[in-house]
Amino acid sequence: MDGILNINKPAGKTSFGIVAMVKRLSGERRAGHAGTLDPDATGVLPVCLGRGTRIVEFLMDTTKAYRAEIELGIATDTYDSSGQITRRGDPSRTGRAKIEKTLQSFRGSIQQTPPMYSAVKHRGQPLYKLARAGIEVERKSRPVKIHRLEIVDWQTPVVTLEIECSKGTYIRSLAHDLGQELGCGAHLKNLIRTRCGVFNIEDAVPMSRLEDAFRNGYWEQYVYPVDIVLQDYNAVVVDDADEEAIKNGSPLVMEHDTDSSPKQKYCRAYALDGRFLCILQYVPDKGIWQPRKVML
Repeated sequence: MDGILNINKPAGKTSFGIVAMVKRLSGERRAGHAGTLDPDATGVLPVCLGRGTRIVEFLMDTTKAYRAEIELGIATDTYDSSGQITRRGDPSRTGRAKIEKTLQSFRGSIQQTPPMYSAVKHRGQPLYKLARAGIEVERKSRPVKIHRLEIVDWQTPVVTLEIECSKGTYIRSLAHDLGQELGCGAHLKNLIRTRCGVFNIEDAVPMSRLEDAFRNGYWEQYVYPVDIVLQDYNAVVVDDADEEAIKNGSPLVMEHDTDSSPKQKYCRAYALDGRFLCILQYVPDKGIWQPRKVML
């Protein structure tokens, strides 16, 4: 079973728990998700199956989109509604214009510090385990990119934002930092991931329907082909000799590589009969294409 499921994760389930359910339903041991959603969050959770697990890193590298409800006036230790309240403030003087002005500093390339309650590791230990033990450590900020950040609703004290961002962005941290900048504190009240790469929430299958599909034998209609997430890369068709070279992990030299046009870092390789063979990575100093992820 090779491919990708676009699952609409329900609230109260961990991403790992969803993967475990898919393994049980499908009988496929090789399964993994492409980007963790917090237990309270809902929305798009791509789960890769079989050979699909080989392209998880490419799916994780894509942009994500969210709809986030942020409640002003209350800050928590987890930065969301599941945590203990650490601060109360008065959001009554915070209007839409002030929020919009403050959001300007969060757009584009920014530095963001992961929350203590996160899976980021410190000396091999997940931060959330240290946090649960009452230990707080200094975390290094890291670069993320906010491509779009728009107010779609404002009902005091809750502001609803639509966000498009790079991998590694913590929406909880964004909510917390916004509260800090506004001076009243804030936390993430609700979060829906509306898109992950090419996968949209409109097409995401609820777990209840997916369970029924596996029980009644129509699950295949929900499995996307592995290469659907790679459509931005150029595609090449190789002959039988090159297919054999790919199987052996040998690099390819393609005739059109002699031109001077800039090349993408990766491309998709297909067999003469249309089978998706691998992702090739270009090695500029050698002028060759090296098999990076082989699907055979």
